[in-house]
Amino acid sequence: MIRLKTEEQIDGIRKSCKMLSAMYRELIPFVKPGVETKELDKWAQDWIRHAGGKPACLGYGSKKNPFPAALCISINNTVIHGIPSARKIAEGDLVSIDCCIELDGFISDQAVTVEAGKVSQAAHALNKVTRECLYKGIEAVKPGDRLLQIARAVSAHAQSFGYGVVYQYCGHGVGLAMHEDPSVPNVPHGSNPRMMAGMVIAIEPMINLGLGDVELLDDDWTVVTADDTLSAHWEHTVAIFKDHAEILTDDVKG
Repeated sequence: MIRLKTEEQIDGIRKSCKMLSAMYRELIPFVKPGVETKELDKWAQDWIRHAGGKPACLGYGSKKNPFPAALCISINNTVIHGIPSARKIAEGDLVSIDCCIELDGFISDQAVTVEAGKVSQAAHALNKVTRECLYKGIEAVKPGDRLLQIARAVSAHAQSFGYGVVYQYCGHGVGLAMHEDPSVPNVPHGSNPRMMAGMVIAIEPMINLGLGDVELLDDDWTVVTADDTLSAHWEHTVAIFKDHAEILTDDVKG
């Protein structure tokens, strides 16, 4: 069931989103060659708690296999849900970071892909187009229109460059919980409700240099490209009102 938010609830989600984007602006300069991904996660956990929020990803999932970090850090062929570790970022890596913050019961969600040092021309182009896909999807958010217009905009832009669009994972409703209805796919399939005032959704294109197929690793979290090609990931939290849409997370540069 889609949970429509009140103006007061959207304001609470907005505050959480502003906190999350502020965290990213301070974190991104540390995403560079030689840094262990677990160091970034520790920094983020400390920052979020000091700011008065909670790292919503930490402990998310089943009791048997909770996510062990505040940040999902996915490098190169890892699409989403990469687990921070002693792995050091290398020159030329594409580093996708996804994070959610809970602030006073309200959840924000945002992802960026950072280019570590000097990346290849192919990696830079993929990252640029993926970010463009995010904004193409947001432009398609029209109150009263159908949700799959977002997927059509995202997939059309990515496929015009010959990229693969991840279809096994997608965006979602967000705000009162980390994952809510509706699903917000990047390839047009599935349910197609109308976009209504009060909906808050996470739009998150995951675009691959090769095919759109992905595989889940044995840790039951890490998702990688099936053909071992690069992937990029960008995400904003967006609120829908009667006559417009608002990006609640701030624009940050990867």
